[in-house]
Amino acid sequence: MTASSDTPLVMLHLGLGSFHRAHQAVYQQALHDAGDARWVLAGGNIRNDMAETVATLQAAGGAYTLETVSPEGERVYQRITAIREVIGHDAALSGLIAWGADPATRIISFTVTEAGYYLDAKNRLDLGFADLAADIAAARAGHPHPATPTLYGALTAILRARMAAAGGPVTLLNCDNLRHNGDRSRAGLLQFIEAAGDADLLAWVQAHTSSPNAMVDRITPRPVPAVRERVRAATGIDDAAALMGESFIQWVIEDRFAAGRPAWETVGVQMVDSVDAYEEAKIRLLNATHSCIAWAGTLVGHTYIHEGTHDPVIRQMAYDYVTCDTIPVLDTPERPCPINLADYRDVVLARFGNPAIADTNQRVAMDGFSKIPGFIAPTIRERLARDEGIASVALLPALFLAYLQVWHRGGIAYTYQDQAMDPVVAHAICEAADPVAAFCADGPLWGALAGDARLVRAVRDALARVQSFVAAHPLRRGVAG
Repeated sequence: MTASSDTPLVMLHLGLGSFHRAHQAVYQQALHDAGDARWVLAGGNIRNDMAETVATLQAAGGAYTLETVSPEGERVYQRITAIREVIGHDAALSGLIAWGADPATRIISFTVTEAGYYLDAKNRLDLGFADLAADIAAARAGHPHPATPTLYGALTAILRARMAAAGGPVTLLNCDNLRHNGDRSRAGLLQFIEAAGDADLLAWVQAHTSSPNAMVDRITPRPVPAVRERVRAATGIDDAAALMGESFIQWVIEDRFAAGRPAWETVGVQMVDSVDAYEEAKIRLLNATHSCIAWAGTLVGHTYIHEGTHDPVIRQMAYDYVTCDTIPVLDTPERPCPINLADYRDVVLARFGNPAIADTNQRVAMDGFSKIPGFIAPTIRERLARDEGIASVALLPALFLAYLQVWHRGGIAYTYQDQAMDPVVAHAICEAADPVAAFCADGPLWGALAGDARLVRAVRDALARVQSFVAAHPLRRGVAG
């Protein structure tokens, strides 16, 4: 397509997973439903996954059905048609590159999970990842890696083509749960381009793109067959791409766009100068608590997040983590928070307790090696800097270490996925003479805190509490290992 006065403008999205289709696409659908069709969505995946879902979406012209469920169990069904072009995958990413180079595309957004950014504690690319190193080498040769392209490799190929085509400025919009997600993904991209040796592209990206920070929120479990069955019963549509999410939805974006944007503020998106307060509340009160419940629930034999949320001891762990250690560093006299964090905590726990969501521990427990430094270490670091205790927050890394030890023994009842984990390192931590000391000494997990005696002591005490809790739990005999 090419831009003209009557051609819709395009937001190209990389990553057609459940979250994008239950979040960004829903806001775009709300604009269309209100009569504003000036912007449309196109999207595809940078790796050859979700092939069946992509094929289903292509056959339906991008349309699918979304089921939303409230904490009270009310189910609502909505047909989403905002994605107007589903781009099939090929090894050269030719479809994504063509759409990204087109002047009509003014925003390139992406959801690739937190671990897909390969950034260390100092926001430097961690070149120890084979996928990243291979993609940098491929980018030097002028193309993304055909088997394992990274987000940076895909963006580099797209932006090279856009620069060559004089496609004009474009906004790079991160929609992942990454602190300062726009700034950090931009830093990673610029480092990638520099490592690939493309000075011209580096200068062009710096001059012609923006990367606003954003905060996104909606619980979206992996689709299960029951969702398709309920959609068919409720709507008469047999939709293999149907998915389900909670009724709660939020999107907060810094209003820094290089080439225009949809009128999202008219459909509930919060356009702000800074997302910092919203971002910290989401990452520390929601994301970290989510992981806490998933790790603890798995250890005692729960399958779903709502089961752990209603488990009195696990719920108290999550509540104490937020109330005792996290709220006090996010809302201070020197830096008051614009959000009522106690209310936010209670809404989060109510959302997690929704049994209709049936969100699995498997989905939420993944990527612990990026969640510890991203979601949990900041609270520990800030409390220690203030000479305050970390007994409640230390339970979270202790839960992950206990979880890791069960994984090491082959006792997790599902496949654990962690893009940021080096299995050799993880097994070595568990096999160490002092696993707590080895865990707390890991640089990628803890940065400057690595080896801190206060951290080691707190995690050791917390691990003892976790082990006592697990041993005494009535479901414990149902957990292997």
